[in-house]
Amino acid sequence: MKTERLGLIGFGAFGRLTARHLGRRFEILAHDPAATDDLDGLVRLTDLAQAAACPTVILAVPVEALEETVAAVAPHVAAGALVLDVGSVKVKPARIMADGLPPSVRLVGTHPLFGPQSGKDGIAGLNIAVCAVRGDREARRVAAFCRAVLGLRVFLVSPEDHDREAALVQGLTHLIARVLMAMEPLPQRMTTVSFERLMEAVALVRDDSPAVFRAIERDNPYVAAVRKRFFDLAGQARADLGD
Repeated sequence: MKTERLGLIGFGAFGRLTARHLGRRFEILAHDPAATDDLDGLVRLTDLAQAAACPTVILAVPVEALEETVAAVAPHVAAGALVLDVGSVKVKPARIMADGLPPSVRLVGTHPLFGPQSGKDGIAGLNIAVCAVRGDREARRVAAFCRAVLGLRVFLVSPEDHDREAALVQGLTHLIARVLMAMEPLPQRMTTVSFERLMEAVALVRDDSPAVFRAIERDNPYVAAVRKRFFDLAGQARADLGD
């Protein structure tokens, strides 16, 4: 039985994935001016004020839109509400939420380390990072929910530690995928297993929005150094080959 309302701000690809996995437990009030359907009644499309006034609010918007979104929801968020983001970086969203939302609001940063493509067959066993923004207690509660209810593998980390690791894990993945997609068409006939695995990795991020790529490559404070090291090493490998 659904006993609690959840406000979902943003009903794009990831917002819809969120609704599919939380819609049986929460009454979801979703707000997105671009939304045109309610996932067969799984959510109730509503205005910003109603969605933001729910006891739990998930900000499923691009990182580049988070500051504007936080400013818009701040007047409507109830004291004691729990607000979470799902951005691909965590230092910047944590700061935006802490600066923009009232002190009475509980804040937790999350980064589901999957998307609509990698989670299309189910999310149990996949990874999620959970970051304390205002106190460890709420982060631990969110982590416990993710483990027990969603079956996710949870990493409780600081926003800084998250971004340091993600700079390598996501920064390189998306950068290499962007280059390989620019080289298409690529061979599909005489391929090796290693090449096929590389193409599988590209396929998992192919449909990510440009906003996701920008967040990963521009909004993570540690990515520039990783990118520089990668290109320096690639340049050295090229020089070793005499090119």
